[in-house]
Amino acid sequence: MKASQFFISTLKEAPADAEVVSHQLMMRAGMIKKLGAGIYTLMPMGLRVVRKIEAIVREEMNRAGAVELSMPVVQPAELWQETGRFETNGPELLRVKDRHDRDFVIQPTSEEVVTDIARQEIKSYKQLPRNFYQIQTKFRDERRPRFGLMRGREFIMKDAYSFDRDQASAKASYQVMATAYRRTFDRFGLTYRAVAADSGAIGGDLSEEFQVIAATGEDAIVYCPGSDYAANMEKAEALAPVGPRLAPAQPLAKTATPGKSTCADVAELLAVPLQSTVKSLVLATDTIDAAGQVTKTAIWLLLLRGDHDMNEVKVGKLEGLGGYRFATIAEIVDCFGCQPGYLGPIGLKKPVNIVVDREVAIMSDWICGANEADYHLTGVNWGRDLPEPLRVADMRNVMAGDASPDGQGALAIERGIEIGHVFYLGTKYSKAMNASYLDINGKPQLMEMGCYGIGITRLPAAAIEQNHDARGIIWPDALAPFTVVLCPISPDRFPDVKAAADGLYQQLLAAGVDVILDDRCERPGAMFADWELIGVPHRVTIGDRGLKTGEVEYQHRRDAAATPTALTEVAGLIQSKLKA
Repeated sequence: MKASQFFISTLKEAPADAEVVSHQLMMRAGMIKKLGAGIYTLMPMGLRVVRKIEAIVREEMNRAGAVELSMPVVQPAELWQETGRFETNGPELLRVKDRHDRDFVIQPTSEEVVTDIARQEIKSYKQLPRNFYQIQTKFRDERRPRFGLMRGREFIMKDAYSFDRDQASAKASYQVMATAYRRTFDRFGLTYRAVAADSGAIGGDLSEEFQVIAATGEDAIVYCPGSDYAANMEKAEALAPVGPRLAPAQPLAKTATPGKSTCADVAELLAVPLQSTVKSLVLATDTIDAAGQVTKTAIWLLLLRGDHDMNEVKVGKLEGLGGYRFATIAEIVDCFGCQPGYLGPIGLKKPVNIVVDREVAIMSDWICGANEADYHLTGVNWGRDLPEPLRVADMRNVMAGDASPDGQGALAIERGIEIGHVFYLGTKYSKAMNASYLDINGKPQLMEMGCYGIGITRLPAAAIEQNHDARGIIWPDALAPFTVVLCPISPDRFPDVKAAADGLYQQLLAAGVDVILDDRCERPGAMFADWELIGVPHRVTIGDRGLKTGEVEYQHRRDAAATPTALTEVAGLIQSKLKA
């Protein structure tokens, strides 16, 4: 490709609404153009990156035995109603009507459609296992789309779905895909972690996320440096502390804490460690009848150490707390007789369901609210001042330095950007949609399913967040829009420069190298700035002065300076670097 035939459109400044580095650089490098909130046009430079990602993904999916198809972006609501997701999915599911007033959805994912295909096409155990995949446009109506392609509303995703005879074979298919994902992300040339994950709204009980490591990542990744343990924050277990609980050493006392409504403020006022305080979180669960009316509300008090944060996913999985919400002020006052900020488990007006975090269960002489404005209780102890906790659970986010669940050391935390997820689904969708096959005995059995996603258009943004500097993007070879750029200096003035550039260009093309020749006759500074911003990893500069001694200059995007190289040897040098 020659630059004069391509479309290059770079900007000196990023738009004001571009908050993160990847959004800023993709806009400045002319890779994307905003059409609306969370909706972007992939410009020619950006589309080349996406196509390279798709090609690698497609090769590895085919290698793993998956078969490609393409499912509609617009899907009949009836399928989603079969699984209940038409009603239970939130406003992120874009629902539309056609001219006949029939309901449709704009697909955010395709479990329903692919399950419908399977139940129509797969009749016998002899047709299993089977894995279908697509690389297709998706739409999720994000409440607050932001960060460019990182969290847009319209995006491209690779989604695959496996169908198997039984749980054992389904888990074998899961492992095949998990291995294929590792091969795929290895080929991208990115630093990533595969972490145990919560399955979330998709469902299932076996799940891994693939996270690109980046300081600007939205997700916290928990890992043990001394072992292979890794999990996302929602999944990481906070182990029960090693006991026993210390005996009480302080009397229970009601202590004035005027205007101090947070654990941190109370700890500062009383000159005690924050770890000696206990926070009270009040939740509610509603029982709803067939008409959608609330018939009963249960109030829950969760006790966590003052320096710990509640893990919403863990709490939502506790018995009785599915679908919880935070209690209203009126509900809190009704049960505690006090506004939030001074709440605690002693002296309640009405009984509530109390759940205690593992850490709090072994604390002694702790501090909590007195259920009276401007007062806290100090010297609180289990068994003496209130009954021993009946329900103890892991309800908190882990912290760096906590013991690793595998017993191999202390946990560390880094940031990541999720770019892939694999799930074992079981029969969640096949049962809802009656997707069955006849087994070897001629009896109907539900198909076991798995699903596997890769964020195709999220990957470029994640790669940039991990690979950039003050001058622009630094693409790994596999993802770069062009792998090599040739920069002739003033080819319109020096015929030998033009001839050398054209000859090297043809030589690299013949060798299968993805090369672009910048024949725009730009000033060297402007030309170099463009390609450093765009992030092409390998650059060869051809100038009249160097050619007098038969040399050109080679520079990798990460190199501080160029390396003089013989013109006759530079093509071989580039090919050796690409192979490495």
